[in-house]
Amino acid sequence: MELTDFDTLTFDCYGTLIDWESGIFEGLKSLLERAKTPLTRDQVLEAHARHESSQQKYTPAKRYQELLPIVYKRLAEEWGLAFTHEECVAYGRSVRNWPAFADSAAALQYLKQHYKLVILSNVDNESFTHSNAKLQVEFDAIFTAEDVGSYKPSPRNFEYMLEKLGERGIKKEKILHTAESLFHDHKPANEFGLASCWIYRRHAQPGFGATMNPGMQPNIQFRFNSMADLVKAHQEALAKQ
Repeated sequence: MELTDFDTLTFDCYGTLIDWESGIFEGLKSLLERAKTPLTRDQVLEAHARHESSQQKYTPAKRYQELLPIVYKRLAEEWGLAFTHEECVAYGRSVRNWPAFADSAAALQYLKQHYKLVILSNVDNESFTHSNAKLQVEFDAIFTAEDVGSYKPSPRNFEYMLEKLGERGIKKEKILHTAESLFHDHKPANEFGLASCWIYRRHAQPGFGATMNPGMQPNIQFRFNSMADLVKAHQEALAKQ
């Protein structure tokens, strides 16, 4: 199997293209400053993953910028910290401030010359517009949790994406699902028979950070530590042809 076997790359956004772990940690900074016992970055991210995943399960139709305030509230309660409703709402809006990884925009601009580029993300449409501006590319399709009414790893999100792409003549065997999260993306991608490309942003760190433990290791066809590494591998694959 070669990278050149595919004509469509379907991307997770947050954690893959946008540095959501830095965004999350920065967005919670004022809350964390009140903690009597310091929390490590990974402790914060892992707690966030638990509460976010739970809330997505119980309120799957809630827009992401309205779901994050509940996560903020649950975190403050868990850590025994005072908070205000205004702080919760501000955190929900903080997605627009989350930075892109340094290599994302250039990599996407290169890949756009060779593939259709598609987003499948656990986000709302308004928040994504701010992230898209940072990524500096026009995607061929954008599928959000708000569009579907559920959050990955729900199979509904992948069913929706495959149905809509199929209507445009894009075949499943020509899709390479490209993402960081084993839990949100690669595990369900396996269940749908999609080829997987793991952008392992956390390769130098232990644990799963802001994503839940997937349990079993999904099958991965390609693994790179960055989007820049993916571009380099594609260039090498082209050179062999």
